[in-house]
Amino acid sequence: MSTDTSTNMNIAAAPGNGQRAPLEGMRIVDLTQVVVGPLATQILADFGAEVIKIEHPTGDLSRWIGGRSPTTPGMSGKYLHLNRNKKSLALDLKKPGALDSLKKLIATADAVVHNMRPQAAARLGLAPEDLQKLKPDLIYCSVVGFGQEGRYKDKPAYDSIIQGASGLASINDGTDGVPRYVPMVIADRTVGVMLANCLLLAVVQRLRYGGPQTVELPMFESMAAFVLAEHMFLKTFDPPLGGAGDSRLLNPNSRPIKTLDGYICMTANTDPQVHAMFRAIGRPELSVDPRFADKKDRFENIGEMFRIRNEIFATRTTAEWLAILEAEDLPAMPMHTLDSVLEDPHLADTGLFQKVEHPTEGTLTNLRNPVRFATYTPALRNIAPHIGENSREVLQEVGYTDAQIEDMIAAGAVAQYAPKAKKTAAAEPAKAQA
Repeated sequence: MSTDTSTNMNIAAAPGNGQRAPLEGMRIVDLTQVVVGPLATQILADFGAEVIKIEHPTGDLSRWIGGRSPTTPGMSGKYLHLNRNKKSLALDLKKPGALDSLKKLIATADAVVHNMRPQAAARLGLAPEDLQKLKPDLIYCSVVGFGQEGRYKDKPAYDSIIQGASGLASINDGTDGVPRYVPMVIADRTVGVMLANCLLLAVVQRLRYGGPQTVELPMFESMAAFVLAEHMFLKTFDPPLGGAGDSRLLNPNSRPIKTLDGYICMTANTDPQVHAMFRAIGRPELSVDPRFADKKDRFENIGEMFRIRNEIFATRTTAEWLAILEAEDLPAMPMHTLDSVLEDPHLADTGLFQKVEHPTEGTLTNLRNPVRFATYTPALRNIAPHIGENSREVLQEVGYTDAQIEDMIAAGAVAQYAPKAKKTAAAEPAKAQA
């Protein structure tokens, strides 16, 4: 693995504290784009894997959406939060020499991951059987929209498609019955975490048993299982004992609770917690109300319990309720907005938000990986790279000469990022002596 730090690695990062990263020495060639794959490989990069991001010279789509940089094209906020600790090799695989260079790189890798349709990968000679000839113990991981044994196998997929197809959008219908997408790419991010797990499981399999491994991760099946594990409910039984859907979670009164000056989130699940909540809202007699006396009755009448609770919470401020609930040892937090969560003092204590200086973007807020091992703390080694920032370095590692790289750049097969020279003020003319 190269230790070249390129143009954006001279950043004041969290100390590496002299510890060995769990995935140090592992090389991953990442052909994924946008969210699912980049999230997965960023998780692995945070723990020491060398992730080489392969992208077209025009850049990953995520570079152009989600808070575009005012200074540098292709450095959006969304991209920056999905691609830290990686290198970028920009290749146009339709140009001569680019595909060969990619295959030479893959032959040096432990794993390759992509989210192309299998047919497209095969046309490029990037099917598992092609690449495992180059590297017999290669871990080959592909993310597909739909499992390749089903009738939807050739369909394209995006987060919104999977939210709808999995049933998730149908249950996110608020109080007006209108289905909505969850306002974040939750399918992409859920499957992204699954993908990181798949890659690590394949590593363990190879360490224990040797040989290559081929992994297919379908988004539709993954999210359908994710949603239905929560909401299949009485349809778990055959024949079904009732309808699908957790009525407690789907109740319109199961939501952040309005107070006099904001919203609060609280939960009372166990018998002691429910009794404590009734005391907190000044209705201790509800503990013996037959509607709420035991778990079964409470579940059947959960909407009414939520309604009573919500009406009473509207009579005091958030701060007053937090004090009351804390005295009863009930779990509660004020509801944050996207702006106010950035000011949360606990998150400041734990260092989730890290200010870093970027050579072209200025001061940025990085979100630290929150995981802490006793023997390793994930560190920011480099901010997400510019398009092709590491192209020359990576190609040199796999045997290309400077002349060959220049030829590929001239032919448009490779793009290498070149920092723009900073403008300097002209020197003031010397003043004439009096």
